[in-house]
Amino acid sequence: MQDILFEYELNPTTWAYLSALLTIGIYLKFHRFWSVRNLDLIGLIAFSPGLLLVFYGQTQRHLETLGYLWLFAVGAFFLIRLLLDPIMVRRPLLEPNLNASGLTFTGIALIVFLTANVLASNPPERLEHVLARQDGSALHSPGCPFFYHLASFASAPKVERPRVEPAKREAPKARFAWNYPTRPVQVAVARSVVLAAQLLLLVGIVLVGYRHFDNVRTGVAAAALYLLLPYMGQMTGRIDHAVPGALLVWAIVMYRRPVVSGLLMGLVAGLIFYPLFLLPLWCSFYWRRGLLRYLGAVAFALLLMGLLVVLFAPSTESARAQLQQMIGGTILSREGAVGFWQSSEPTYRIPVLAVFVVLSASLGLWPAQKNLGTLLSCSATLMLGVQFWHIHQGGLYMAWYLPLLVLTVFRPNLEDRVAFSAVIEGRTTWVGRLFTRRQGPAATAGQHDQDPRRASTASRLLWAAYHDLQASTLKP
Repeated sequence: MQDILFEYELNPTTWAYLSALLTIGIYLKFHRFWSVRNLDLIGLIAFSPGLLLVFYGQTQRHLETLGYLWLFAVGAFFLIRLLLDPIMVRRPLLEPNLNASGLTFTGIALIVFLTANVLASNPPERLEHVLARQDGSALHSPGCPFFYHLASFASAPKVERPRVEPAKREAPKARFAWNYPTRPVQVAVARSVVLAAQLLLLVGIVLVGYRHFDNVRTGVAAAALYLLLPYMGQMTGRIDHAVPGALLVWAIVMYRRPVVSGLLMGLVAGLIFYPLFLLPLWCSFYWRRGLLRYLGAVAFALLLMGLLVVLFAPSTESARAQLQQMIGGTILSREGAVGFWQSSEPTYRIPVLAVFVVLSASLGLWPAQKNLGTLLSCSATLMLGVQFWHIHQGGLYMAWYLPLLVLTVFRPNLEDRVAFSAVIEGRTTWVGRLFTRRQGPAATAGQHDQDPRRASTASRLLWAAYHDLQASTLKP
């Protein structure tokens, strides 16, 4: 990028100042200053000092700890805000100060600059939350070890590792031979994956606005605000941030199809484990329609990922350890701690984790009537709550909840988006249609008898013909 723009460098402090000014100019409602929307914008801007303290405090431990405490404080504010969101019934449409064309241009320009930042920047000098070696060792963070290995391609230091001759390698051979590519190929693959994930995340945000908010301008505004956040200037190239965030957003996009949403949720849960705590909330949402399809898809995705881990593990012991890590068996481990819990007493994580588990279970019961709005806000609540006890840079994995938080800020009243009326029935899929054909017209009539208002025209005609035939056979 320096070849095009002389002495260009994406400085975190400069980005924080500019993003704050642009956010205020584009989104702040000056004629309604005392509004929840303005309070949300101020809270999003308030993340900046914490991120800067963590960035510049890498060599000064007390500044880094202060930065994490700042992020926890702002996160606690949004935790309360998100828990109160379901009771906020009045949600007036507060459009941005910039029209749709200006928002689109701003978003595209931000994408170009952030993409150049990913392609031109050197990997960081610190190994954090990655699988840095190829001998089978891993940090004990819950999730898929191979995913953390892929994340290490873009965040490992530039120093080349000493070459080891094949005859001296003591690690056992994997069930399937896996030849690791050279470092340039690794970096290229990692950066391609993270750019694709960021693009899918932004497209997902726009689609939520277009399909579920019935306002494409709202979706574009939410995507542009997400790009403006100071977090994006520092963590754009982190695979373990972007990929889970994109999958969670697309689970919201496809919420009307429980099978697709369940597959996405199972995939992201297999990658980083923590979305498993979303299951009580999502199962409660699908309780009246689509629950079995959703749970079946989640289980299928988890089993498939577990099978891949077993197939590519070097040995039986390694497969057992990696499966334990994928399902959260190392959740209480302190090994490889980075961030706030690196120097803090680890026993304090246990009560925080206990409160989080109670919160996850309680959101399956409250609110009793769940809609798309509560699904958005409560999912963001749980993924934000993970940050308080996540032992590896807890507080910095903001892509896991920020897209959902931004969508919650912009969302209209979604009380009519409940599972019974919004989720597509199973018989409308190809599996359901096949099952319906096998059952015959009587089963179809019985299904529509429960809810005749949702029956299609063809189904109502079929049901009427069936009743006419039945009446004619009963005549003497």
